[in-house]
Amino acid sequence: MIYDNYYIYTPGPVKMSEEILEIGAKQTPYFRNRAFSEVLLECESMLLELVNAPKESRVIFLTASGTAGMESVVYNLLSSKDKALVINGGGFGQRFVDLCNSYKIDHINFKVANSNLEDIEYLIPSPEANTLIVNAHETSVGLLYDLDALGEFVKKNNIFFIVDAISMLITDPLDMEAQNIDVLIASSQKGLALPPGLSMVILSPRAIERLNSVDSLYFNFKNYLKDGLRGQTPYTPAVTIILQLQARLKQIIRDGGIKSSISRAKEVATHFRREIKRLPLAFYSNYMPNAMTTLTPTDSKSAFDIVRELEERYRVVVCPNGGSLKDKIFRVSHMGDMDIAYIDVLIDAMYDYYGLKRL
Repeated sequence: MIYDNYYIYTPGPVKMSEEILEIGAKQTPYFRNRAFSEVLLECESMLLELVNAPKESRVIFLTASGTAGMESVVYNLLSSKDKALVINGGGFGQRFVDLCNSYKIDHINFKVANSNLEDIEYLIPSPEANTLIVNAHETSVGLLYDLDALGEFVKKNNIFFIVDAISMLITDPLDMEAQNIDVLIASSQKGLALPPGLSMVILSPRAIERLNSVDSLYFNFKNYLKDGLRGQTPYTPAVTIILQLQARLKQIIRDGGIKSSISRAKEVATHFRREIKRLPLAFYSNYMPNAMTTLTPTDSKSAFDIVRELEERYRVVVCPNGGSLKDKIFRVSHMGDMDIAYIDVLIDAMYDYYGLKRL
């Protein structure tokens, strides 16, 4: 199905601005030249500033999905000498557990349910691990962890800190320096509101010193760092998406910076949650991000059927879940080029779907 004239509220891909879409419609340029090098170097500089990365941090640009960013971090930065504490609050936490299993990394599968881990010091008073891995926003259930508390925990215990920020970058507070983050994983299709296909791994100086010598052609971070000094990548990058990234980062700066971006996402999320309170739906997570709202039906309806019928009847696309949560929850994104008028289209559709009048 081609989604012309549909409204999209999924947590990746998300609604893109017209400016970004226009760049995507143009001819992809040649990239082994000074002009593209300047683009990539500017993107690196803006990203580092955006997340307040420690001085001398670097960015790896991977033409790959967010999962490739996660896997490449495990591959390049962990070894048999390490023991990782993996926060597992859902499908994406489990993905890190699976990656540790695949690469035979000793790890603790720390399962959590509807907790933001602000009391992690009491939950794990004496960690056996030297590395903490977390998905800052567990997107499968809409659970936002307390990065400030986790940052204090890793500092106190001298633990290496890996954070997947893919689905909360730009919408929720994040600060590598203040939160003691050593590695930050980002991706193009969620908060940054770009097409899928580009992952970015931000490495602090501490992470750069820790890099393994890996037996990989494509995912060797040391090669990316070397070529990145001149604004290039070892292999063909997602040229058009990088041009869109440059425009998007300038857009964020032009529109007031990261604080304004977070404020806009919070405004949309707050409006949506307030306006749907009369509907037979409950919030699934006690610790929701600005990026997304997770809902569970309180009547007899199946969440999966709600998703399907909203799309078929109203041309609005929200996100279903799979597995045991298929009929229990669905997700509504507030990421991307979204405003109150755009989210109101979904709210109106939901009220009509339930046969209720919106006040």
